[in-house]
Amino acid sequence: MSDITTVNPATGEDIKNYDYMSNDEVNTIVDASHNAFLEWRTVSHEERGRVIKSIGDKLMEYKEELSKLMTEERGKLYGQSQQEVDLCKAICDYTAENGVAALADDERDIESMKKGIVTYQPIGVIYGMQPWNFPAYQVFRYAIANLMAGNSVLLKHAANVTGSGLLIEKIFHESELPNDLFRTILIDHDQSEKLIENDKVRGVTLTGSDAAGRIVGQQAAKAIKKSVLELGSNDAFIVLEDADIETAVETCTQARLVNNGETCVAAKRFIVVDSVYDEFRKRIVEKFEGTKSGDPMDDSSDIGPLARKDLQEKLHEQVEDSVKKGATIAVGGELPEGKGSFYPATILENVEKGQPAYDDELFGPVASLIRAKDDDDAMRIANDSRYGLGGAIFSKDEEKAIRLASEQFDTGMVYINGYGLANPALPFGGVKNSGYGREHGGFGIKEFVNIKAVHVFGK
Repeated sequence: MSDITTVNPATGEDIKNYDYMSNDEVNTIVDASHNAFLEWRTVSHEERGRVIKSIGDKLMEYKEELSKLMTEERGKLYGQSQQEVDLCKAICDYTAENGVAALADDERDIESMKKGIVTYQPIGVIYGMQPWNFPAYQVFRYAIANLMAGNSVLLKHAANVTGSGLLIEKIFHESELPNDLFRTILIDHDQSEKLIENDKVRGVTLTGSDAAGRIVGQQAAKAIKKSVLELGSNDAFIVLEDADIETAVETCTQARLVNNGETCVAAKRFIVVDSVYDEFRKRIVEKFEGTKSGDPMDDSSDIGPLARKDLQEKLHEQVEDSVKKGATIAVGGELPEGKGSFYPATILENVEKGQPAYDDELFGPVASLIRAKDDDDAMRIANDSRYGLGGAIFSKDEEKAIRLASEQFDTGMVYINGYGLANPALPFGGVKNSGYGREHGGFGIKEFVNIKAVHVFGK
């Protein structure tokens, strides 16, 4: 029996079987990755940028194949798979264009010495554990920045998107990047812990649940390795009294249902002030009622299946538990019959502390609709969470919204009057149980570098 079997969540049918690598195989890959790093770190920033551009160019040759495979393995809409590949290409292009300046030495005039130099040097093999929800983007997000910085990269992908992880490795290997600088490894949790302990692995990055982050963070700390954790969230989208309701409804719908609702930085809690609550509720319930679940390869489908059967069952348990504790279902909430792991677009009301819909992350197309007394109460409810990844504010008073976002929202990212998954030019990451460290925006490229001070004396 194989160690990994990938399954099409739209049909429930098996796709392919894979076996884990042996410990000897893994150690051989780590040694080769380290040796490749020793060469790569001597390559100029300009040349690294050129190679990274070649990765993006090669990726586009495989756009259709990778998009279809991501849809088959994890059920995301085919059009959204294509958009994900385009985002990965944008990451390559942005990094190639901006990486050289981001990594340039910083020379400082310092009294009592000739000059001081701050230089950003690569540290070695960076090990990334990535989730299934964005099978390509999650990989490119950490891999491209680290390759530009001069490090080498290992990928342990989520088991249910093993095929995507191996196809991404093929794409990297067909670019101008030396093969051993990027490897996809098929290993279990015990092998992963051993890998973190390996002296040649110098950094660890994980995108996943806060439970997984707690384990990996401890493993990295035990080995005294730098880590970056991008974990779960329960993002609040706040609709203030002076919001454009149409914009708020359209945006909240898209931000909750994109990627089948399986997005860490998605709209999970709609917090609406009392004066506009009824109008917002009426409109958004209509939107959710009109949402069609179906074959993710079919253009008429609005959402596809959840990525695995167990995830569908867990989400439904969270909905049922919330209802038992006082929440009411405004729309959806029924487990569909038939093949696949589909779940309907759902809105829960009367959501309060102590319910999963208030306290936890619901990873799927389920939104919590919460009434706030006023603007201050809305912000209080938004921050009343153990998570702090993203959030949004809807208000016609842009200055007020920016002030609230900057000074009061206890999250790493805030959207104002709109929504976008990620932008290579702006930092991505959170606070509290949403993790630590940043990717994108010139910050990710320096997460795993040695920020080295060179003191120069003399005349």
